[in-house]
Amino acid sequence: MHRAARLSAILERLADGGSVAVADLADDLETSAGTIRRDLVILEQQRLLARTHGGATAHAVSYELPLRYKGVRYAEEKRGIAREAAAQVTEGMAVGLTGGTTATEVGRALAGRQKLTIVTNALNIASELAVRPGIKLITTGGVARSQSYELSGPIAEASLTGLNLNVAFIGVDGIDAQAGCTTHHEVEAHTNAVMIGCARRVVVVADSSKIGKVAFARICEVGAISELITDAGADPEAVRALTDSGVKVTLVSDGAGRGANP
Repeated sequence: MHRAARLSAILERLADGGSVAVADLADDLETSAGTIRRDLVILEQQRLLARTHGGATAHAVSYELPLRYKGVRYAEEKRGIAREAAAQVTEGMAVGLTGGTTATEVGRALAGRQKLTIVTNALNIASELAVRPGIKLITTGGVARSQSYELSGPIAEASLTGLNLNVAFIGVDGIDAQAGCTTHHEVEAHTNAVMIGCARRVVVVADSSKIGKVAFARICEVGAISELITDAGADPEAVRALTDSGVKVTLVSDGAGRGANP
């Protein structure tokens, strides 16, 4: 396993349990205890954990995986979702993109297009698209959040006022038939809701690990979205609950999308 994948796995275990043990990590990740200790040193230097005797603990009770490590898992699935999303975009459209690793892949899938207007509050997406001559790029202002690279808050929301988007692709930390679309941070949730209000169509792009999950802050109810694009690994019961709620669900497998609705 490459170092980036190990670091991501360690942080995910911290997010789930609040602490990790070197011996357990070495067994689970099939590597040596010395390698795990070196990985923990790297993460401690980035202030993402605190090392303890024989392991490490998270710095806070509420723990969110930083964006730079989120893209390691489900990478192929995210790219497949992005290709399906990009296939819905045609020349001349105005497209909204929130932050998140899957939305970032949508931005990359659109990068070579011509005559598109893309509106985003994500600094990392903006930095990749700013050099693309075929794209008119509009970024919001706002307060930058290091975990997600998103600009949010009243300044970002004021930047969106009066804009009309053909489609907005929304990244989420959870989507559930009852709880709706959710994310870890309440200010980001409100800013994303404002972007949703600017769009004729709203498409949630989320890998299967987010389906049926609920994060802290609600972005919107599922009735506000036009479609969910996810991968075929999504929990069937959670998908069925979403389709029963009227959400069109497109499952992506091997780069091809297929509708889950009857």
